[in-house]
Amino acid sequence: MGQISVDRTKERVESTACWPKSEKELSEYINPCERSQRANRKNRKKYGLLQHIEEPKHQWVTINIDWVTGLVPGGKGNFNSGLVIVERHSKSVRCLPCHKADIVMDTDLVFWNNVLPHVESQKSSLVIRTQNSHQSF
Repeated sequence: MGQISVDRTKERVESTACWPKSEKELSEYINPCERSQRANRKNRKKYGLLQHIEEPKHQWVTINIDWVTGLVPGGKGNFNSGLVIVERHSKSVRCLPCHKADIVMDTDLVFWNNVLPHVESQKSSLVIRTQNSHQSF
């Protein structure tokens, strides 16, 4: 259940208790609530402008990668996360098991062993762009 508004909280408290300056004290108590402050729209960064993403003309030119974590451990490797790779041209999806504690090198190996063979079969190059690097395969 979500946080109750300030007015509703005041109503609920005042229905059972009353004291001098209660309205002022309740306002001071409720407003600095951390949960309320985090949910306050004024405290958030404004969203940027939407940008059009061009559709790729060939397979394996553009891929989207995402991690799904917090899964119930399962499988032979007791995996608790998944690496989801979507090839944008054909919309094909590959879901690869991994562990939440995997480091970048582990993720690279999963990607290398399960995705790059398909890229090579398409005789195309794959460019991986991250915030800090730019690599071609």
